[in-house]
Amino acid sequence: MTRTAYFASCAAMPEGDGDDAIVLPALADLGFTVHWAAWDDPAAGFAEADLVVLRATWDYPDRREEFLGWCESVPSLANPAPVVRWNTDKAYLVELHDTGVPTVPSELIEPGERAKWPKQPFVVKPSVGAGSHGVAKFAAGGLAADEHLRGLHEDGRTALVQPFQSSVDTQGEIAAVFLGGIYSHAFTKAVMFGSGPDASGLYLEERLAAAVPAPEVRAVAEDALDAACSLLGILRAELLYARVDLIRGDDGRPLILEMELTEPTLGFRYADAGAPLRFASAVRQQLA
Repeated sequence: MTRTAYFASCAAMPEGDGDDAIVLPALADLGFTVHWAAWDDPAAGFAEADLVVLRATWDYPDRREEFLGWCESVPSLANPAPVVRWNTDKAYLVELHDTGVPTVPSELIEPGERAKWPKQPFVVKPSVGAGSHGVAKFAAGGLAADEHLRGLHEDGRTALVQPFQSSVDTQGEIAAVFLGGIYSHAFTKAVMFGSGPDASGLYLEERLAAAVPAPEVRAVAEDALDAACSLLGILRAELLYARVDLIRGDDGRPLILEMELTEPTLGFRYADAGAPLRFASAVRQQLA
């Protein structure tokens, strides 16, 4: 039986960054016809599709409410709209931390609120954002940090403040990828501070490479995914994909930096040959 799937993207990157191309033959083998379309394209057949998969909707931060409204209008969306609403605001990091999952400490500063800057180097980023836009590192509080915060607030954005973890400069991040709730593969992401934008202007360039997470890193990623699903009231299998980004804290322990459940690059170019097959099976599972 032939089934139709749409990979939802955006006008600036209509077929994503190329990472998903490798999964198309695996989906075709299972009887899926896949179409790419920008999420805001009125001519796309999202309503008639067997499944719509969020893949490269990277222009949503400036139109989040419009994007969430569209998500809620799609009959069969992966990941589901309630997950997208929760995950597209980094306030979820505070919730994860409160469950006891080792997470980089995060403080939210709403528009109109003043900051009490950490006494160590720190990072300020918009709580709603993608591709590291609006992310800045500061050695200490002062005029530069105040101006950056003011700029975010003037745009109506809540700021997220996190202590800078020095391992970002030396080890980068490790991204653990789960498909259908099951661990699939991992890859490393090089530090992005000071990087230039890609051709689309939607995200900053980064260097990726295949990786095998240490046991304690994998364990924290698994615990974080369990905690997120508990907060959302869903089973892990209800998530077509999840990417858990971790770094080492200054004491060497793994910490959650972000959890990507909406439209992450999944690093198929850096995974083993079985990863596209696992993704295709996870897509099929969503329709079971």
